[in-house]
Amino acid sequence: MKIYQKFKALIFWIEFIISIIFLCIFFILIHSQEKIWKIRKLWAKLQKYVINYKIRIQGFIHPETNLFLINHQSLLDIVVLEDLCPKNISWIAKKELGEIPIFKTLIKKPKIICIDRSPKGLVKLLKEAKERLKEKRILAIFPEGTRSKTQKLLKFKIGAKILAEKLNLKVQPVVIVDSAKILDTQNFNAKSGVLKVVFLDLVDTSKENWLEQTRKKMQEILDKERLQN
Repeated sequence: MKIYQKFKALIFWIEFIISIIFLCIFFILIHSQEKIWKIRKLWAKLQKYVINYKIRIQGFIHPETNLFLINHQSLLDIVVLEDLCPKNISWIAKKELGEIPIFKTLIKKPKIICIDRSPKGLVKLLKEAKERLKEKRILAIFPEGTRSKTQKLLKFKIGAKILAEKLNLKVQPVVIVDSAKILDTQNFNAKSGVLKVVFLDLVDTSKENWLEQTRKKMQEILDKERLQN
């Protein structure tokens, strides 16, 4: 079984690298954000068929949402939201990703926001986030800042709170249940399965400790779903 999972991961990564190269070519040739977004969605759906997983959804994407808070365990988290979201997502990513040569075009053309954790980085984040919102896009951030390697969510970074409160955003938490069990990029494993995605209600950001309470609620959802599996 482990050999099969390694082989499946190999097939995925070969396809992934080839498809990323084609995405770069398409993005260079295309200037319409609408067309770039549609290509991204087609790419996300392709990954679903290559890995051969299914998605089970609980809840729904609120029509007023303009910021997703998502827990993070795998590359699959990005793929799944790209597949499901009916609007063009503008991801908020670490600056380091934009410095990787092959990712420069993939980040620049779809107007993904790359930030650092300096005061200047926060100003840049707010400025670019405003621009994306004017374009009727949905912002998406992993508030943990990196992938969790355990069953516990990492402490949420303050940037998500500042972003939401400064721009008066409608925040919707999204819990993706153990995506690393299907695509584990750390241990080079891939397998078929059902991936559950839970869309929670909009957060009341008027409460002072809303970010920590949101993390607590998302952890409770994860723990509950794991007991049912």
